[in-house]
Amino acid sequence: MNKRILKVLIGCFIGIAWLVFPSISVFADEPKKILCIEAYDMLNTVPDTYLIDVRTREEYQLVGHPINAYLFPYMFMSSELKKTDDVYEYPIDIKNKDFIKEISQVFKKTDNLLIISRSGVRSDLAARELLSAGFKKVYDVENGFEGPEFPFFSDSNRQKFYRQLAKRNKIYGFNHRRHYGWQWWGLPWTYEMDPKFIYPPDLNPSKKK
Repeated sequence: MNKRILKVLIGCFIGIAWLVFPSISVFADEPKKILCIEAYDMLNTVPDTYLIDVRTREEYQLVGHPINAYLFPYMFMSSELKKTDDVYEYPIDIKNKDFIKEISQVFKKTDNLLIISRSGVRSDLAARELLSAGFKKVYDVENGFEGPEFPFFSDSNRQKFYRQLAKRNKIYGFNHRRHYGWQWWGLPWTYEMDPKFIYPPDLNPSKKK
């Protein structure tokens, strides 16, 4: 067959496949998005499935965490107070450079890893990094432990419009969390700090000379 004709046929085939299956990502390293209730069901029904909480130590202890969630912070909280748009906060902006190394010492590349953060932002970043590191089955629990700030819409135009309405009309719960995530679903969580699930380096801290 003429090579030129073959290239045209291949091009047509790819184009048809894209039209028929538009949901297929062009990126290989794309974590599967799931909701909290799906994650909980997987933990109860699928072997070799583990929930990894990538929030900070402070959030894990003081806000609470899903029962049997392993703590592996993706970012650490800064001790430096900062001001952004008239809001003072201690930002969560220190990247954990040992994140992949520590997880690799506990879990296999073929385990089902369910990644959860506060509202889905850090979990998405962490899940992508794990995929790039060779982990095969990584899931992003996109609505997080507390959930995004209320109200929330994935469509940016709807998000802007309804948040403006909620703010103007002083809707109860505006800009607060716990409307969409693990807690909102009523899934089991705790404040208990079980050494089995604590960030491993915290159990055996290196001694300063």
